[in-house]
Amino acid sequence: MSHENTGGENFAAMTDAWSAMTRGFLRTATAANRAAVSAMVPVAADGDHGADADRIAPPIPSIEYSDLDWGFDRTVDDPDGISVGDTVTFEKALTDEDVRAFAAVSGDTNRLHLDEGFAEDTRFGERIVHGTLVSGLISAALARLPGLTIYLSQDLEFSGPVGIGDRVSARVEIVEALGNDQYRLETVVRNEDDDATVIDGEAVVLIDDLPAE
Repeated sequence: MSHENTGGENFAAMTDAWSAMTRGFLRTATAANRAAVSAMVPVAADGDHGADADRIAPPIPSIEYSDLDWGFDRTVDDPDGISVGDTVTFEKALTDEDVRAFAAVSGDTNRLHLDEGFAEDTRFGERIVHGTLVSGLISAALARLPGLTIYLSQDLEFSGPVGIGDRVSARVEIVEALGNDQYRLETVVRNEDDDATVIDGEAVVLIDDLPAE
């Protein structure tokens, strides 16, 4: 009897290990596929997609670190094709885990973000996400521009809160080419669950070439 139990336990352990490995493989494979798809998209010299395109878009290094629940969309795939009007949108849910991790990393332990009982007595009536964490999605969108994006400046105006678990999108649009590979962008963050804009702003970035591998 003891031998049969041990065999069953070993089988269960092996099954659990296989399931965990499979989940990890699927996550890694999905990220790799996204990067591969981006690398294979044909891009014309002027940045337009089409059958006559003679360039291959470079991969998006940031994709390698993406979570399956995150989403993004962009209108340009090649650094040489970036122009006024191009946009990138990044979207994810901001979870309790995100908020507590941000508090630990940043040191911002304001009870409004961490203590439900305390937050219920504030004007918001509930815990809300750190404003800096919400605005960080702008940086996530910028990281998905083609090339290596470097922040030079950012102006922000906060107009509403984001609740724990709300799904939020950040959209950046190039509104002016400043020369020397620098661009001015409009930056907007929306709470998709409330269908409301929560941050308006403007950023200036420098877009370098990716380092050679």
